Amino acid sequence: MKILFISSEVAPFSKTGGLGDVAGALPVALASLGHDVKVVTPRYRDLRDAGRLSPTGQSLQLRFPFGEQGGPILSARMSERLEVLFLENEFFFGNRHGLYGDAWGEFGDNARRFAYLSVGALQAAQRLGFVPDIIHANDWQTGLVPVALRRGFQSTALASARSVFTIHNLAYQGQFPKGVMADLGLPWDLFTSEGGLEFYDTVNLLKGGLVFADALTTVSPTYAREIQTPEQGYGLDGLLRRRSHRLHGILNGVDTHEWNPATDPFLPERFGPRELAGKAVCKRELLRRFGLPEGDAPVFAIVSRLAWQKGMDLLLDALPTALQADIRFVGVGSGEGPLEEGMRALQERYPKQVSVHLGFDPALSHLVEAGADFFLMPSRYEPCGLNQMYSLRYGTVPIVRATGGLVDTVEGGLDGNGILFEAFHRAALLAAFRRALSLYADPLRLGDFRRRGMEKDFSWDASATRYEALYSALVAE
Repeated sequence: MKILFISSEVAPFSKTGGLGDVAGALPVALASLGHDVKVVTPRYRDLRDAGRLSPTGQSLQLRFPFGEQGGPILSARMSERLEVLFLENEFFFGNRHGLYGDAWGEFGDNARRFAYLSVGALQAAQRLGFVPDIIHANDWQTGLVPVALRRGFQSTALASARSVFTIHNLAYQGQFPKGVMADLGLPWDLFTSEGGLEFYDTVNLLKGGLVFADALTTVSPTYAREIQTPEQGYGLDGLLRRRSHRLHGILNGVDTHEWNPATDPFLPERFGPRELAGKAVCKRELLRRFGLPEGDAPVFAIVSRLAWQKGMDLLLDALPTALQADIRFVGVGSGEGPLEEGMRALQERYPKQVSVHLGFDPALSHLVEAGADFFLMPSRYEPCGLNQMYSLRYGTVPIVRATGGLVDTVEGGLDGNGILFEAFHRAALLAAFRRALSLYADPLRLGDFRRRGMEKDFSWDASATRYEALYSALVAE
């Protein structure tokens, strides 16, 4: 099949979170299955590996009510069957730092910027003579892709393409004032609550993707069920229930080349499920790097956005009690100001037990996954989650709240590979800490937990095969 994959971020070129990881990995896996894949994304000012880009000789010229915009189409050839296309536009992407916003908040012209990406990606396929069987859009930034395909490209060669829209996080919906309809040239008959973009008298771009795509996917089976409930549907649960026959939960994979304790270049010593001695070396180096005293105490860790969604406020509430036991806590991450301050205060209060690095550090993140004994993810909700899968691969037992993709990847119980707790409550998290301490006190059982986690297959191969089956079913329709 020919697949046009559209995303506002694509690792390793641009990334703010899991979307970038998926857009960087899934197309690679699809290409390895023999499909021809073109990925379309903006050419941001701060693009990494920009030296790999080369001109295609083609440009965009789009006409909106707010004015004409255009720019070159650049290319990075990743493999014989995979090409990443970059839409260059100085006004929307080249004149600023950041993908979606800066220190002052979201960019005020994001509706225009990502309308340019959505319509521009379809025009780019036309310019390059690429006629896709499948057009796969991702999150609110590309919510207008299925709308434009259905309403603006029906008289073109793209009309026969089937569309897939993936929800990576339903909480982020791309809501804008209704004046955006006229600004972008969207027909007013689309401004309806039933079968349109209207959402409480605003324009909701994510809703456009949900209404107009031929198939919907999200990033884990459990999250697919959760978003059909009022608690996690963010006002769209009714629509998702109506379209449930078109909604598929496909678990994300992880990059098993980057996240492999047997080959990881960031580790002082490598290890595997049948030879765990190197993990103890990594633990000693982890404590040294964080300036904590060595010893046999268990190390609990996070690598996370410090955010409400991630349950970091619950963790900060529970840690002072948990630290009354002889444990260590290390953290890598950044995010909301009060949560960063909370981490600093905890470190000052417990300098021999707590050490945090406020910032993003890939090398340190790998060392944390390898050297920690337990990895904490007390999320309010978690569409998929990646760090619990990294932890399992590195023999670090995840402690997770039973929500979203965490349920689909971490197995609790006596013969499991991790520790789950149900209620989003301090007492439930502290009970999970006590279960972890009990497990740590039994080295044989701990070793079994580690090995079971390390032997799980979280590669993109299985996920890509499920997407391939979905694509094939759509084409057959």
